[in-house]
Amino acid sequence: MSSSCSSPSSSWFTLTSCLTIFFLLSTSASFAAKPHRQLSVDYYAKSCPQLEKLIGSITSQQFKEAPVSGPATIRLFFHDCFVEGCDASITIKSQQGSKVLAERDAPDNKDLREEGFESVRKAKALVESKCPGVVSCADILAIEARDYVHLAGGPYYQVKKGRWDGRISMASRVASNIPQANFTVNQLLKLFNSKGLTLEDLVVLSGAHTFGYAHCQNFVSRLYDYRGSKQPDPVMDPRLQRALRMSCPHYGGNPDIVAPFDVTTPFVFDHAYYGNLVAKLGLLASDQALALDPRTKPIVQALAKDKAKFFQAFGVAMEKMGSIGVKRGRKHGERRKDCSMHM
Repeated sequence: MSSSCSSPSSSWFTLTSCLTIFFLLSTSASFAAKPHRQLSVDYYAKSCPQLEKLIGSITSQQFKEAPVSGPATIRLFFHDCFVEGCDASITIKSQQGSKVLAERDAPDNKDLREEGFESVRKAKALVESKCPGVVSCADILAIEARDYVHLAGGPYYQVKKGRWDGRISMASRVASNIPQANFTVNQLLKLFNSKGLTLEDLVVLSGAHTFGYAHCQNFVSRLYDYRGSKQPDPVMDPRLQRALRMSCPHYGGNPDIVAPFDVTTPFVFDHAYYGNLVAKLGLLASDQALALDPRTKPIVQALAKDKAKFFQAFGVAMEKMGSIGVKRGRKHGERRKDCSMHM
């Protein structure tokens, strides 16, 4: 990435150029937090001591071959934990002929990237070949999310393990549990609180948008008709608005077009996301709102100035999120051999 794209103070021409470069055609497509004592870092120390090394061999290869696997897998982990808890219910495929669709086929999950699912599939296959019937898909997903954060330049944090895979995966339970791109801070906070997460957790976990992409449909209203005003969002930097309009027309655009959440360092896990929000360069309305609300603005400003603080807080928040709705034992869960199918 050239230095010309590394600062929120870039010229309008540079911003436009960066966005033109990074617009890509997509090639595919309520639980309170449980006590941490249920999970432990050394859960598989005896049953599968090489677990993290095995998974690491998959994530490092995937990250080289398809860097989008990073944000794709982290998003998969978020969407898994917020619906039914962190139990890999997101990886279940709908049964052919069934009228009840699985989570991954819900409208709110239709643009989850296949690379995330593929990464879990590959890791599960390798782990099963070495430690058959021992490691849950839910734990594999949690470890992979951490690995990709670190591979992209972010923090390395310990992942507590011991989750079992959930027995329920229903598309109908997704919409009310997933944040929307136009959510207000009040709406975001209500959802995060319902999961046992705090205001600070909300701001810190939103920092995962420091890399990855969003489809035009998630922000196009900000460019042309913000909240029914028939005008663009007055908060968005006009340079960014003009650059985004080049690839996202109001009507009839290519639904596969995506734009980077972080226009300055879109492939790196850093704290530039927060600096962008301060500079009014947030892509989603729900992101930009964090820099405007008096409750969240001070946190955004603090994290924009201190990468080490963000990295430390992110590891803590991911552990907390990774404890939502954890299943334990055969009464409540299963250990799937194939992450896409119930036992």
